[in-house]
Amino acid sequence: MILSAQQTNKPTEPPASNQTAATNMIQELKVSGHLMALPAGLFCIMNEPAPGSAQHGGMPGVRISPPPMNGQNVEIISFRPDGWLSGMGDAALVRVIRGPAQIMVTVYQSPNQPDSAPKLQVRQLLAGGDMPVAQALGQPPAPVRMDVMAHIQTRGDVGAKFGERLGIQGSQHWIEGFAIAAPEGVSPADLSYQGVLGRGWLSPWVEAGEYCGSRGMALPLLGLRVRLTGEAAAKYDLTCAASFIDGVSIGPVGSDETCESESLAALESILITLTPKRTDR
Repeated sequence: MILSAQQTNKPTEPPASNQTAATNMIQELKVSGHLMALPAGLFCIMNEPAPGSAQHGGMPGVRISPPPMNGQNVEIISFRPDGWLSGMGDAALVRVIRGPAQIMVTVYQSPNQPDSAPKLQVRQLLAGGDMPVAQALGQPPAPVRMDVMAHIQTRGDVGAKFGERLGIQGSQHWIEGFAIAAPEGVSPADLSYQGVLGRGWLSPWVEAGEYCGSRGMALPLLGLRVRLTGEAAAKYDLTCAASFIDGVSIGPVGSDETCESESLAALESILITLTPKRTDR
């Protein structure tokens, strides 16, 4: 059989359905990069919650990173382990050791969201002259044999039982982070807590056993909030009291109530009680 030239040279075209599927696999994003100059100090950059952001895969998303060159004077820690700041109120801590120094802010937007630019807030938490020498925390403390663990300025990791004060009133040494262990028979998801980072601004909720606070940046917490839910709330009564470096003492307050000073002074000591509820009828 002799094939014609037309039959031999005709290219094979993929089905139209395959071309459409390949096109749908890739979505182009609108990406813009910015350089932000910051003086020496400790800053928090927050992507304010944007209505409807969850309907677009978390877009617009933001990443904070050191610049390709001269980034050795900047340390960045995100509250989310994947490093993203979505439009759901995520935040990152930026420490500028020697300023001024630049950071890169990269914004990712869906092409069908032309008016969805992120609303970034930059708050200075400590000035360069006020910043203590950073102490590496290493791994977050695991609450073993202690009900409450905290990393305290100049003291390191300290533990206490429920009903015992953790930290020293009047010491002027602030608490940088803490973890609470769930009592036996209580699901960690039923005991959760937050750290106060600013006025009306708290860290994300974490479950019992997880660390809440900064790591290696000497950032003071400004208060805390602890809550019981589910079976834990049915079995236990919880109260929380605290003292602050401005001399103010707050509490005891109940479950899901914020414990903070009106002046937003750094947290100095905490006292958490967890007592079984009476079963008398």
